[in-house]
Amino acid sequence: MSLAQRLLNGDRRALARLLTYVENEHPDGEAALSDLFGHTGRAHIIGVTGAPGAGKSTLVTALAKALRAMGKTIAILAVDPTSPFTGGAILGDRIRMVDLTNDPGVFIRSMATRGSLGGLSRASRDAVRLFDAAGYAIVLIETVGAGQSEVEIARIAQTVLVVEAPGMGDDIQAIKAGILEIADVLVVNKADRPGVDTTVRALKLMLELGHPALRANIDSHHGRMVAVTPQPEAPNGNSAFWLPPIVQTTATTGGGIEPLIAAIERHHAYLRESGTLATLESRQINTELHERLRELLLRRLLDALPPHAIEDAVARIQRRETTPHEQIAQLVDAEQQPRL
Repeated sequence: MSLAQRLLNGDRRALARLLTYVENEHPDGEAALSDLFGHTGRAHIIGVTGAPGAGKSTLVTALAKALRAMGKTIAILAVDPTSPFTGGAILGDRIRMVDLTNDPGVFIRSMATRGSLGGLSRASRDAVRLFDAAGYAIVLIETVGAGQSEVEIARIAQTVLVVEAPGMGDDIQAIKAGILEIADVLVVNKADRPGVDTTVRALKLMLELGHPALRANIDSHHGRMVAVTPQPEAPNGNSAFWLPPIVQTTATTGGGIEPLIAAIERHHAYLRESGTLATLESRQINTELHERLRELLLRRLLDALPPHAIEDAVARIQRRETTPHEQIAQLVDAEQQPRL
């Protein structure tokens, strides 16, 4: 029996083996993904992102426990920093999630970023598809917390949780990074700490100033932001925009987890009922195709270049005989020349 069929039959070892194949770009992984692709598209994919220290791992653990109590199966993809020695994941999140490891309804996998700028490796999408095909109802993706490039999570997840915490001093950084614009739910974790009200007020202000849903419907009046028109209605009667709610949680005690799950479910319902889910998937697939095409074409170009072509180009640029722009054009032209 093939690994793909074993996965469909609920074999966790087959899933683990295929995840390894996908991460290492093994041909058997690609073949299995082709066989399994028709079984995907059913899971709710939730991304959890935010600055390091905001309590993402603890929040994911608390979320998983509460969702399991509701009878849902959970897959967790914890995207860890790459080890500088082995190239693998450091596994810090697996240590924090030890309470979930004996639950047969939970599958946890750490995956290294492998140098990906956004904190998400290319294999993350395929890993999510394997979880989806395996029948997990919810896939939680916890990102490494890599700063401004963290918005990459929006290219994979359907619902994005952006986690903040009081006293971290990163409120302004969040709006500079544009991270609030990819948030579907804003979570203020560690709400038992001093300063939580200040953090909530700052996030509300940032939403008023920067969120597309409000920006289209507010205007400035003597320095104050005031609503000038009601939010337009979609044909089905739902609001055409989703305004991210702000939910306060204390993940260490489970405080606020039920309201958070309710907010996540409301957002998923909004995506389905407004028709946004299909549009979101189309946009994500378009982005993925462009990324994979660029990667494939670059690989083919490098494979077709003469030996030492890159080293020679570097030396010429360093001697100031040419510019990087000119040298790239020459390398592309050289690859397109017919071989005798």
